[in-house]
Amino acid sequence: MKPSRMIRQLDYPLIFLILVLAAISIVAISGATHSFNPSYVQQQLLWYLLGILLMGATLLFDYRVLIQGRFLYVLYGLGVLLLILVMIPGVGVTVKGAQKWIRLGGFQFQPSELMKLILILVLAKVIAEIQHLPLRDWRKIGKIIGLFIPPFILTLKEPDLGMALVFVGILVSILLAGGLDWCIMMTGLTAVVLLIAGVALLYATESPLLAKVLEPHQIQRIEIFANPSSDPTGAGYQLTQSMIAVGSGQLDGKGFQQGTQTQGNWIPEPHNDFIFAAFAEEFGFIGGSILLCTFIFLVYRTIRIGIHCDHRFGAYIVAGVAGMTVFQVFQNIGMNAGMLPITGLPLPFISYGGSSLITQLMAMGLVLNIGMRKEGEFLFMD
Repeated sequence: MKPSRMIRQLDYPLIFLILVLAAISIVAISGATHSFNPSYVQQQLLWYLLGILLMGATLLFDYRVLIQGRFLYVLYGLGVLLLILVMIPGVGVTVKGAQKWIRLGGFQFQPSELMKLILILVLAKVIAEIQHLPLRDWRKIGKIIGLFIPPFILTLKEPDLGMALVFVGILVSILLAGGLDWCIMMTGLTAVVLLIAGVALLYATESPLLAKVLEPHQIQRIEIFANPSSDPTGAGYQLTQSMIAVGSGQLDGKGFQQGTQTQGNWIPEPHNDFIFAAFAEEFGFIGGSILLCTFIFLVYRTIRIGIHCDHRFGAYIVAGVAGMTVFQVFQNIGMNAGMLPITGLPLPFISYGGSSLITQLMAMGLVLNIGMRKEGEFLFMD
């Protein structure tokens, strides 16, 4: 395909939406850190610059070469190795009780963030190589689950439940796009519902078995989610202050850098996990709605590329990226508003941090790569 045609086929609305989210991120971080560390803004600008350069670099090669050979399996093995290295004392860096970082010079790198992208690619490769759909071959399904389990278990051991659940979101979205047989899908959904109901029953009956299923801090988060006012100055402090900030923003917010909860340092991690609460306090329901609509349009443009893709491998990559983004946005905003338990997931494109932002931008680079190389109509169901 001619380079001029590929450039014309770039999804410019998607690029525009990414730039809008970049602008919102800088504004949100500036407001959130104004009273204690304004340098976070400059650092986020550098992360965005590096991430956009890497996003552009992903456009320079044909994504379809990735499905050839065993390169993705080697990359997967390196990703799992990094997750194992994180668990080794002296190699992994512990931050706030979770050992999920590796220090590289003056920076900290989170391998599980990179693993999200690797998992999307390797699962997309496996399903794209399956000839007969719908997917009901248990050997193929077993191979897919076998690739999913190691990063899932290793991430749970860090412990990082939020990231482990992102892996689940990626798996489910790619399986759905891959045409998983409805009977198998309903069986899996039933098992998940029964598992959640079982945990809820153990919690309601105060069974000692609950401690064998969940870590103490996870049980505590469920308790606080169920009743934040039970310990508003202790374990429930984060959720209580976040809900106050979101509610106090009302319709149009208190104004840029004028949020009392944020500027008074009442909200923990206002530039990271709870950046939506800080943003909603300053810009209110209107600002929060604009941000949410921007995410909705971003996901729409992403899915649209997948629908019009003429290569199954590309379609499954897009499905994984869309599932990853939707889950993280849903979980982060849900926990900020008190609708979901706190899991410590950053808000994509908005929260401060290099690992998450660069991974998300590289994922979007792959989506743009897929969109600019389409040659015909979608052949998903052939």
